[in-house]
Amino acid sequence: MKKICTLLLLSVFALHTFAQEKTAKIEFESKVIDYGTIEKGADGVRVFKFTNTGDAPLIVSKVKSSCGCTVPKKPEGPILPGESGEIQVKYDTNRVNPIRKTITVTSNADTPTVALKIKGTVIDSNKSTSVMNSTKKSVVEQ
Repeated sequence: MKKICTLLLLSVFALHTFAQEKTAKIEFESKVIDYGTIEKGADGVRVFKFTNTGDAPLIVSKVKSSCGCTVPKKPEGPILPGESGEIQVKYDTNRVNPIRKTITVTSNADTPTVALKIKGTVIDSNKSTSVMNSTKKSVVEQ
């Protein structure tokens, strides 16, 4: 009986050990990049930095933007456990308006889909008036 209990205990322990799978984990330094207020035509490139805190290689399979004005670039190779990587994002700063975009990252991590955000405002200081500026007269009075 003692041998059967020992064998059963070892079997359960072995099964538990083999059942644990190694997984990649992606942790971003920040999930939001704030461009602030930037000039039209300014450098629109920013970088999301991340680390693989898991125990398996991290493979970023797809990085997609919510519109064509934002172009993300994913890392080409796998990111080994403990190593860092980055996702480069380029926003078209020739568009004068507020920035509110989402970049969706798909990988083999324990959380397979992560949403990153960029925000800010692109202004054109060369224009004498802005649509956002208030006027003293209403449209009817003008």
